[in-house]
Amino acid sequence: MAAVAAGSLVGKGCDISLAALQRHDPYINRIMDVASQVVPYTFGHWANEWEKTDVEGTLFVYARSASPEHGFTIMNRLSMENRTEPSTKDLDFQLQDPFLLYRNARCESINTLGGFISEVGQVFKIVKCIALCLC
Repeated sequence: MAAVAAGSLVGKGCDISLAALQRHDPYINRIMDVASQVVPYTFGHWANEWEKTDVEGTLFVYARSASPEHGFTIMNRLSMENRTEPSTKDLDFQLQDPFLLYRNARCESINTLGGFISEVGQVFKIVKCIALCLC
């Protein structure tokens, strides 16, 4: 897969984004894919409904020079707290277009799935990229 999809980030835009990610994790060495706007939700099992989190922004899927070798981060536009997930064998995800549902190793039950809302057609590309990272 190309380092960054055509038209997503090129030249200085990619360099600036990589530098911003490296301030949070100096082991990030390459941006693999980008979705310009994502909003994670969590499933509240008490209320039995999806609840918007306090995170929204650009999703970066990246490679790292240390273990784990891949991950993704949502650079939060609402606050200084970003959402970062390492891509390991413990990351469980499924595509329900236009949503990407995932559960990380910290979640204790299937009820704590999160979802991304992204631009049309972008979700499948991101799923493929994350799947390649998990191989």
